Amino acid sequence: MRWLPLLLLWITLSGQAANNSALRACGHPFYPPVSWHSDGQLIGLAPAVTQQLFAELGYKVQLSAESNWKRCLLEVQQGNADIVVAAYRIASRETYLGFTTQHIIADKVTLFVNRQHPIRYGQLSDLRGKTVGLLLGDSFGDRFDRFIEQNSAIEYVSRGRQNFAKLALGRIDYMPLGKLSGQLQSRKLGFHDQVMALDTEITTEHYYLAVGHDSGLQRHLPYLNQRLKEMHIDGTIERLTQQYSLKYLNTP
Repeated sequence: MRWLPLLLLWITLSGQAANNSALRACGHPFYPPVSWHSDGQLIGLAPAVTQQLFAELGYKVQLSAESNWKRCLLEVQQGNADIVVAAYRIASRETYLGFTTQHIIADKVTLFVNRQHPIRYGQLSDLRGKTVGLLLGDSFGDRFDRFIEQNSAIEYVSRGRQNFAKLALGRIDYMPLGKLSGQLQSRKLGFHDQVMALDTEITTEHYYLAVGHDSGLQRHLPYLNQRLKEMHIDGTIERLTQQYSLKYLNTP
């Protein structure tokens, strides 16, 4: 019992330290409803979930919308940011990120093609020799990434609209993208009549909440996992997915 006052003091000081700590988080700038930049802010399903869960732990989270996707990952790798609000879990990122085991959202990835000149796709070998458009920092799973690096001409861009425009003009043959995100973007950006998604999915990947190895936040991963599970079970994730899909389409 004599240690109780010291324990209570430690808990109090720890809580104050957490409340005074502003964590810096970033995310994909062009991937609705998961996350996107709008009017200088990072918004979407993943930023909302991240802020809520870390608030429960006593932290404030500052959402950064100052960089492209590749730069976001680099900022966390270099210790200049603490959290990636949502990212695929691939081997190269595990060297500097700690991921939740419970995903935020499943991402059914398909190929978006030109409506007038669609390519045929049944297996990866059908893409050999084709030109693919990718955002800087994009990944669609280790297996697909390796294939296109070895068999495709890759054109990188820094903004999502650029790939849609190039696809509509026939300057690239296809771009891989989550089906929901791609359909939302094609409608919002005005390319629905020129660009379409193929029915065949190339993979189903998952977006996870991730913390930098230098952030000191990995101790919270068990709590984050449990809360994400609860948010799936009680329907919160589904509701937020619908809410932010509509928000993206209705935001000027």
